Amino acid sequence: MKTFDEILREVGEYGSYQKRLMFFLYLPTAVTAFLTLSSVFTLYIPPHRCAIPGLSNDTYAIQGDNHRRLVNLTIPVKDGAFSKCNVYTDDVTDLDQRADNSSQSQCSKWVYDKSMFTSTITEDLNLICDNKVMRSHSNMAVMAGKLAGSFGQGLISDIFGRKRALMMFLCVMICVGFLNYVIRDFTSLIIIRFLSGAGSTSVYISTFILGMELVAPSKRLYPGNIVLFNWVSGMLLMSAVAYFIRDWQNYVLTLACAPVLFLSYWWLMPESPRWLMSKGRFKEAEVIIRKFAKYNKTTVPENMFDGKYVEEAKAPRGKLSELLTHRTLAIRCFILSFHWAVCSLTYYGLTLNVTNLSGNVITNFVLSALVEVAGYLLTLFLLDRIGRKWLHCGFFLGGGLACLATIFPVLYAGDEAKWTLVLLSLIGKMGASGAFATVYIYTAEVYPTPVRNVGLGAGSMCSRIGGVISPYIVDLGILVEGGFGEALPLMVFGGAAVLAGVLTFFLPETLNQDLPETIEDAKNLGRPGGKSASNVYKMRQSLEGHDNAVFALSIKNRD
Repeated sequence: MKTFDEILREVGEYGSYQKRLMFFLYLPTAVTAFLTLSSVFTLYIPPHRCAIPGLSNDTYAIQGDNHRRLVNLTIPVKDGAFSKCNVYTDDVTDLDQRADNSSQSQCSKWVYDKSMFTSTITEDLNLICDNKVMRSHSNMAVMAGKLAGSFGQGLISDIFGRKRALMMFLCVMICVGFLNYVIRDFTSLIIIRFLSGAGSTSVYISTFILGMELVAPSKRLYPGNIVLFNWVSGMLLMSAVAYFIRDWQNYVLTLACAPVLFLSYWWLMPESPRWLMSKGRFKEAEVIIRKFAKYNKTTVPENMFDGKYVEEAKAPRGKLSELLTHRTLAIRCFILSFHWAVCSLTYYGLTLNVTNLSGNVITNFVLSALVEVAGYLLTLFLLDRIGRKWLHCGFFLGGGLACLATIFPVLYAGDEAKWTLVLLSLIGKMGASGAFATVYIYTAEVYPTPVRNVGLGAGSMCSRIGGVISPYIVDLGILVEGGFGEALPLMVFGGAAVLAGVLTFFLPETLNQDLPETIEDAKNLGRPGGKSASNVYKMRQSLEGHDNAVFALSIKNRD
């Protein structure tokens, strides 16, 4: 009996049937963005101030002259704005008697601006003042959940099958989506956010793996690109929902309804015939393969299922420590691991940071999604034209320098130039997206075959570290008030990206180079007289044996 890849060459490597399945199969990747990034809106911190003690009908908006007088008497003014955390404690009835050094205390009740959202989780749980770091903790919980989901998904998928695992994780994601509606305290927020990360990443990886196993290895990069754009579609869709639904409970409830439609996949999607054959379930696999042939208008050879299934060759596995035995390889390993961490740090950080920028947060988020598309398109058009090294470096340096440049409008421009801060942030986001899109293929081409899988896995782990740190960098802008606080997170992201871009100069160019097969080949990569004159197709063919779970984890770690 032939291997499954040989069977696909007979019945269609990427025929109309697989394309149809792929279209529907990857739709859930759009809704995984809901659970991962919905905090941009649900944890938005609206303008606020301390409430006037004893005034039951106090609002953030000034109701009249008498209300304005009470606010001025009760709430201290700092840097031209009312205090967000303190109230005067002395009883003064005349503004002329109010001194700058009047005693103050921290308030326990606040009023919020309702012009953007009528309610947010931040408002309901008062995640401000002494509790403002809790918002960072909740966003970190999502990243920690994604890390846990990455490990658990692979084990469950291998035991129960790709289709059953997908349906299990869809049920988890749906349940967690509805659980968001019942968040009532910080503990429930952390738990549900963790489950959101685990559920969303498990669904993403499950759909990705099942899709990759339905097509031939040489065709995997084509449907793989669909995932990138589906993710952005999810960002745009959740922005549209936020535009029409401005209270957080109805917002999360609406988002939770969308994944319910995908429960129909139990009847619409086949099990992975590759997985079935690996488990010896040949009759079930044959039924699915014959369906491939029927819709692809091909034929199944009569002797295809008359013998023992030939196990597909796996790429040889090695230990990451093998890369540390040579100075050049150790440096490259460190640089690439740092690149993975910076890609995740800047991508998630700049996405979450739209809440700290001036202007409409929904508009900023939409623009952030659109520039992400621009980054992906630039990757598709330029990767094979100018090379991996220079494109990867260009994304890091271009995006990083744009983020660092945000300090200039803060220091030298007034409020009328705040749009430049948003523009520079968007350029940084485009660079982060492009770097994320190129880091997988660049890493795969630098590492030698025996340690390529484990090297990609290490990069994936480093990217999770960057994702966990990113919420805390974003909220530096809350800790440091004023214009400088608005630019501070962007400067940190920019500094990390520029450093990653500079380190790229120490990596070799891999365009049109043979993939290194041994440690010795990897040492000589990029040196005069080294192996070269290969093509992209050979690189893709060499990746055929890679473990699909590593491939799914590595190609897009924002799932």
